[in-house]
Amino acid sequence: MLSIRLRRMGKKKQPIYRVIVLDKRKDPWGDYLENLGTYNPRTKPNTVNLKTDRIKYWLGVGAQPSVTLHNLFIDEKIIDAKKIKATSPKKKEKEEGEESKEAPKTEESKQEAKEDVKSEDKPATEEKKEEKKEEKPAENK
Repeated sequence: MLSIRLRRMGKKKQPIYRVIVLDKRKDPWGDYLENLGTYNPRTKPNTVNLKTDRIKYWLGVGAQPSVTLHNLFIDEKIIDAKKIKATSPKKKEKEEGEESKEAPKTEESKQEAKEDVKSEDKPATEEKKEEKKEEKPAENK
């Protein structure tokens, strides 16, 4: 399967990107099929030089653009589609989102749950301490 991706070029902390077509399984720093243009995010406004006819050809053949390039092609009016959100939520946000979907908890119910956990932990640890004390005198005899 073919993909259209960005290939990072330029100096350290001064990126310039090439828009390239390559096999999806290949490394973007290796060989590629065709250079479709450049993208420089450091200039204001961003400098974009693309070969529109070649991009349309590769899309017609079945090449899939990366999410970033998909959104860039929409900005450059090469394709007509909706933009795709490029980032995914962090793990913590996902976990919080799942909890809120399950059951909306109020502050009071959260505090009650914490108190229940604390009260359950204390007796169990005290029982273990008592068992250890009873075992020690038996070993000394």
